[in-house]
Amino acid sequence: MSSNPSAGADRQGSHEPTSTTNTGLEENVAAALSYVLGWITGIVMYFLEPDDESVRFHAAQSIVVFGGFSVLVLVIGFLSAIISGLAAAGGMGVGVFFGLFSMVMGLISFVIWIAGLGLWLYLLVRTYQGQDPRIPVAAEIATSIA
Repeated sequence: MSSNPSAGADRQGSHEPTSTTNTGLEENVAAALSYVLGWITGIVMYFLEPDDESVRFHAAQSIVVFGGFSVLVLVIGFLSAIISGLAAAGGMGVGVFFGLFSMVMGLISFVIWIAGLGLWLYLLVRTYQGQDPRIPVAAEIATSIA
């Protein structure tokens, strides 16, 4: 037995988390929560964690990445609705062209959705693991925001 009472605590490890945030969560958990519901939880965590630079970065990156995905999908949906309206009003020949164009827009929207899902999983898992994933353009914007 050691005469130093703190020596046993060092060997067994501390029960306190290594780094906690204002919310009382470990830093990696708070950063991962920034991605759970995309830009929505990004906004929430951005304002709940004003002092933790890492969490604020991941919150800002979530806002930029998933906010961008949301805007892109909305724009494609809006364009598809306009195209569908033109197709319905244009007659048979025009309708076929616009119908095909609308299908292509739907396929593009689906591919964007799948890419967003993959990126969401990647960011969520890597951040929870304590890594610091950075999406090239979004990370630069997020750094300026955070």
